Amino acid sequence: MDLRAAYQDPNAFPYDDVVAQYRTVGKHFVPESLLHELHQLRMLLRAVRGPSTAELRRFLDVVLDKWDSRYDYTTYLALPILPLPDPEAVDPSPGDLARVHAGQNRLLLLLLADLIAFELDAAAGRTMLLPGLRPPTALVAKRCRLALRAALPALRRRGIIGDTHAVEPADLPRLTSLITDEADRRMLATTMLPVYTLHDEYLFIRVLQSYESAFAVIAAYLRAAIFATATNRLLDAATCVTMAGQVLIDSRALFSLLGTMQPQAFLEFRKFTEGASAIQSQNYKIVESLCRAPDPDRLRSTAYESVPEVKRLVHDGQLSLEQALRTAREQFSVASGSEQELVDSMAALSRQVRSWRRTHHSLAVRMLGTKTGTGYTEGTPYLAHAQTIPLFKLAGDEHTQTN
Repeated sequence: MDLRAAYQDPNAFPYDDVVAQYRTVGKHFVPESLLHELHQLRMLLRAVRGPSTAELRRFLDVVLDKWDSRYDYTTYLALPILPLPDPEAVDPSPGDLARVHAGQNRLLLLLLADLIAFELDAAAGRTMLLPGLRPPTALVAKRCRLALRAALPALRRRGIIGDTHAVEPADLPRLTSLITDEADRRMLATTMLPVYTLHDEYLFIRVLQSYESAFAVIAAYLRAAIFATATNRLLDAATCVTMAGQVLIDSRALFSLLGTMQPQAFLEFRKFTEGASAIQSQNYKIVESLCRAPDPDRLRSTAYESVPEVKRLVHDGQLSLEQALRTAREQFSVASGSEQELVDSMAALSRQVRSWRRTHHSLAVRMLGTKTGTGYTEGTPYLAHAQTIPLFKLAGDEHTQTN
């Protein structure tokens, strides 16, 4: 493959051809010759600036992660390429939060529409992509139905389906027809780089990407809640925390969808994902650390050693919602009704996160049993312990005494 033209014009880079080669064998088995070419191009592009160059360099960093010996959860899911919001850059105003939430809904619909299109194409023999361990017809039908259910809140928020409309198989074409923009097509192509050639890895990647988008928006709402609390607007803060919880509630159907993954497929392709684990999810740790500062033992654990950027934010004095509420109680004449609204919203979010953790653990046990995790972690015992970690200590968490 001749990649020299991309040095003169990054827009000439053959994304489709490179993605096709990666998908044919899986990222773990890409020929050394192609990796060397991609590496050489990346070296040349270091002296070139521009939006298209930055886009290409992000892609090259993702596809060369194993070459660079820095393969992890972030590059496995191609998160630098996904249009995820930066929680630190989101304005805490209601308008900007609504824009970010709408963007997450749109991304979720694109990810699920792409998944459904792949399932239907594979079942109809229209694609030979990831041919290993194709699921039976009944499982494909169930998977598509659950993907539609997971998409339903976003479909309603965007007005594509009415509030009283029940999800039906007839809605499948309406969802898959959402992928019309060329930029969206490229984003979806370049963020699907499985490590092997088993069918169900497509599902696995898209569901995890969907959850990452949810946690990024939850973090944005929590930052806004912290700002509102620090400025004695506790009712606004409560609204933001409630919205954060709603994002998590809306995402619950993703676990049911992931539950259709065939365990034998998961156990096979995970052999080639060593080094990548959900314990490295920065967005999840940002959410956790924005709720309250992690205990010293937690901060020293593998969980935070795996996310050094988040650990640095905590060490640098990142303000948490728990700290902001404590300070507001000390500095302001806080209205008891407003404070109770915020405390109640925090308690509700804590319950929702505990439910999410329990479901995550039970699904991992079903898929993994007692096997260790793939990010050099202990696997399901870690998830079992994580369920006992309170989201808040200041107010409303059943694991702690409420002040």
